[in-house]
Amino acid sequence: MHEDETSDGRGDPATGPAPASTSAPAPARTQVPAPARGRRERLDRILDLVIERGHVRVDELTSDLAASAATVRRDLDSLAAQQLVIRSHGGASAHPDASALPMRYRSTRHADAKDAIARLAVDLLDPGMVVGLNGGTTTTALAHELAARDAFREAARPTTLVTNALNIAQELAVRRHLQLVVTGGIVRGGSFELVGGWAEQMLEQIRIDLLFIGVDALNERDGACTHDEAEALISARLAERAEKVMVLADSSKIGANAFARIRSVGDLDGLVTDAGADPAALDALREAGLEVHLATVPTADRATPGTSPSTPGTSPSTSGASASSPSPSTSTSTAGGQR
Repeated sequence: MHEDETSDGRGDPATGPAPASTSAPAPARTQVPAPARGRRERLDRILDLVIERGHVRVDELTSDLAASAATVRRDLDSLAAQQLVIRSHGGASAHPDASALPMRYRSTRHADAKDAIARLAVDLLDPGMVVGLNGGTTTTALAHELAARDAFREAARPTTLVTNALNIAQELAVRRHLQLVVTGGIVRGGSFELVGGWAEQMLEQIRIDLLFIGVDALNERDGACTHDEAEALISARLAERAEKVMVLADSSKIGANAFARIRSVGDLDGLVTDAGADPAALDALREAGLEVHLATVPTADRATPGTSPSTPGTSPSTSGASASSPSPSTSTSTAGGQR
């Protein structure tokens, strides 16, 4: 012991107290997860977590989702009834086929964004055009919007719709203001798309004014891609018959990767996505020549990163001009050159 210290560590009264020891920093406050907005979004997040982790427990999900244990159990039971997860005591495990999600589930993922994208995409159409749609949940949302839009229902000349998607054809077959053309081919069960040589032969006989393609991924290096090579091939054939090709994709697809290419960015004319897309990925697509249209999802706290929340009915503008429209979804488009 040094002579200027007392045994209790407080130092000599004449020289004052010894410097206080440095204490450990207070632990960082744990961020409370934001509760899911409605049951549909909660089911979406649960299934994402199950697929990511392989197995989840009820107590984990109550923390991840800021939901009660009773609510989580009911949600897991609902997913198990749809054969999307395997229920176990105290939790659930991923279904062996959960990575290939059926259409009935995929249609609920990012549903608000897909509906907003569909509304904006229909704004780009004129009655009487020949419109093409491949299969997918976002193109299906566009078909619903097209069927309901008064401007098309009341037009003097019907709008022609060409599709290789059986579910879209089934829903639009009774719409008298739409002239429906369905390709032949072999049905792909997961997406209800018709693929193969018969579909390709039929497409050689027609032309399309504007084709909207749904994709699993879009990035500046690989272009528009999907996970299935047969679906990629028929979408590419549709694109060859179109005067203009636009991608419909919610923000989760922007900057992502997938196995099979449909078209390079240089062979695409535009993209309709939601304002939640990664700004850097969107900038890269614009620089590659793509015209980008941003749909505003009507959620109070939705805003593009780096921008302040926009007034409902408007989109953040990248060109300095404000855009407004009576439609719930509006467009901010940046032209980077077209074919």
